[in-house]
This record gives sequence, C-alpha cells and structure tokens, in this order.
Amino acid sequence: MLKRIITAIIALCIFVPVLVFSDTLALPIVMSACAIIGCYEMLCCTGQKKNIFISVPIYISAAAFPVFMRFSYLNFTVGDFNKIALGVIFVLIVYTLGVAVFYHKRLSVTDAAMIFTACIYIIAAFTSVVYIHDFIRHGKYIYLLVFLCAWMTDSFAYFTGRFLGKHKLIPDVSPKKTVEGAVGGVVFCVITTVVFGFVIEKFFNADGQITANYMVLALSGVLISVVTQVGDLIMSVIKRHYGIKDYGKIFPGHGGILDRFDSVLAASVILAFICTYFDLLASV
Repeated sequence: MLKRIITAIIALCIFVPVLVFSDTLALPIVMSACAIIGCYEMLCCTGQKKNIFISVPIYISAAAFPVFMRFSYLNFTVGDFNKIALGVIFVLIVYTLGVAVFYHKRLSVTDAAMIFTACIYIIAAFTSVVYIHDFIRHGKYIYLLVFLCAWMTDSFAYFTGRFLGKHKLIPDVSPKKTVEGAVGGVVFCVITTVVFGFVIEKFFNADGQITANYMVLALSGVLISVVTQVGDLIMSVIKRHYGIKDYGKIFPGHGGILDRFDSVLAASVILAFICTYFDLLASV
C-alpha cells in the first residue's frame, strides 16, 4: 500500500504541471509518450514487441498523432486532420494484415487484428485529450473531465463495492467488481460532472461568458462512467486472454500505463464524441 501511495504522489507531481502548462507542447508530447508506452505494453502483452515490422509503424503513429493534432489546431482544421487520420488508419489496416500474411508463422491473423484494434484505440484515446483541449469550445477546462470522471468512477466504484458490494458484476473477468460498486461509480461520476460545471461557472468565469449545461453534464457523467467501466473490463479481458497480471511496471504498485489509464482511454474517446455534438459549457 505504501508503495502505491508513494507512486501516486510522484505521478501527480509530474502530471499536474503538464495540466497547468497544457497550452504549451507539454500536453501533446506527454500524450504521445503515453501512447507510445501504452502501445509498447500491448505489443509485450501479445508477444510482438520484437517484431519491428509491426512495432515501428505503431510507435511512429503513436508519437505523431497527438502532436499532429496540436499542429492541426494551429494550421489546419479538424476536418483536415480526420482525412489524414483515416488515410493513415486504412494504410495501417492493410499493412498489418499484410504482415500477418507474409509472416504468418510469427504473427497470426488473430493477434494482428488484436494489435491493430488495441493500438488504434490507445492512440485515438490519448489524441482525443488534445482534441478536446484544442478544438472543443472551453476545451481548456472540459478536457480535465477525462481524468476526473475516470478516476472518480474508479475510486468510488472501489469504495462503494468494498462497503456495500454483494453481487458480483462479471467474476470471470474481474472478480472484485460488484454491481453495487458499478452503480456507485456512476452516481459519483454524475456528481463530479455537475460540481465541475458549477466550479467552472462560478470561479473560472470572470467575464460571465460561460454557462454550465447541467443536464448535459449529468447525462454525460452517466455515459462516461458506464463506458469507462466497460473500458476497464476490456483491458482486463485482454490481460486474461494473454495470461498476464499487469501490462507493465512503470508505476510500482500500480502496473503499467494501460493498468493505470485503462479507464482514461475510454473516457477520452466518449467525451470527445459527446463534445463534438453537445456543449457541456455554453457561451453566453
């Protein structure tokens, strides 16, 4: 427990300055680094970390996408970015499956599909953080919900399940998760989004131009919490399929990037989708 606490404190001391200086290159660079490490952990999990024909293109994509998203904000539109991204993804699909064909003794089609899907998910998730910050109205505040919602859901699902949990959620996948814990995570995530809107509206709104859309915030809290818990379970299923306990050891006592950020990955993708169509914080 002491190791976990010390690791969490050190991680926060590193992570908080990145959030404070999110308008600089610090945010996209750190998101790129997280994407690279996350993809490395997935390649280790699937036994393909030494396969340069697969790993190198994935690492290049992981490094490029978050930084290029910031570059797009400064020079292009999100539509331009999407066109380029779709083209790259299509090329990666054909390339990855092509490697599985020509090196089928070393890489099965099943593993190739898993690696491609998982790594694109990881890269898209960390890129979405930069997208929300740069392209969404009042995104410099809203992107924080990616981390707040994920961590509040995880924390209160754990505590609610510990004290009130009686019914197992999916014991074959995650033996400790309970239905009561899942519900508790949703409830406290909704509280988090509503309180977040209130705080931004009251304390970060000197010119009075921001209005919190509490209904959208509350509904977003429900959806984000449910999706983050599913995202957590997805990563657990993959670990169990490949017979590993943790994805990595970068966070002593916590595991790897994918162990610590499994909920964040899902939260960033679904929040990016929500913000594309709805205003969580509206302008007066």
